[in-house]
Amino acid sequence: MSDQATPAAATRPSALREFWYYFSENRGAVYGFWFFVAFVLCAALAPWLAPYDSAEQFRDHILQPPVWQEGGSWAFPLGTDPLGRDMLSRLIAGSRFSFFVGVIVVSIAVSGGVMIGLLSGFAPRWLDTIIMRIMDIILAFPSLLLALVLVAILGPSLTNAMIAIAIVFQPHYVRLTRASVLAERQKDYVTSARIAGAGLWRMMFVTVLPNCLAPIIVQGALSFSTAILDAAALGFLGMGAQPPTPEWGTMLAEAREFILRAWWVVTFPGLAILVTVLAINLMGDGLRDALDPKLKRS
Repeated sequence: MSDQATPAAATRPSALREFWYYFSENRGAVYGFWFFVAFVLCAALAPWLAPYDSAEQFRDHILQPPVWQEGGSWAFPLGTDPLGRDMLSRLIAGSRFSFFVGVIVVSIAVSGGVMIGLLSGFAPRWLDTIIMRIMDIILAFPSLLLALVLVAILGPSLTNAMIAIAIVFQPHYVRLTRASVLAERQKDYVTSARIAGAGLWRMMFVTVLPNCLAPIIVQGALSFSTAILDAAALGFLGMGAQPPTPEWGTMLAEAREFILRAWWVVTFPGLAILVTVLAINLMGDGLRDALDPKLKRS
């Protein structure tokens, strides 16, 4: 019997290999994944990749065009901004802030949202109703408007912008986690664990939560890109990162009055936001295809 079982076990693909098989079927997700890897490496190695300090000013090269345009120079491949700062260096430095925003916002939103969602899924009906009505009230406000109000109360800064965006994101995780918990609680393995004497905390965090992680991971990937976009929007409106921080939205706000005479000062930060958000969204679609059993092809 053991000799017959061994080949079957050996041919069974590992969980990681199976995940990559379904993930790689979505070619856009693979491109998005590799771009995201490059984005992370750029953020991690920014001090070594940037040719200049992001705040260094070259007063003799104000609004110098990119290298391929007349008047450009290889010393500043993407040109300079209205203060003579190198655009390439500021874009690379800005990737650190965007990555930092995504990580912090998603971490706060996921940890808080999952905890509240688990509590709501196992709570008595009256407490569940109160929690969900509060979440519904928060979701009734436009997300960017609510973030603006919170930042106005806390004060304009990148830290307060991250806190505001995380608060705005939390109801999505609460509703998602609660729905997954309610679905899992009806299954036989949860009933068996309850009969076996598992306590409430063990039921919540050991029995049920691991089986609810797939949709949470997908939502986290999509929220990462939304956090970058919202932080850039707050920065553009002057309520997020403050100058001279090389955050992409703040760079757009500083350069908008030069859009007609120096197109590169707004084009490159805008493209950085666009491509990064698109790549992360494509990667999120691939995660959904790979982690959702209903979408897997037989």
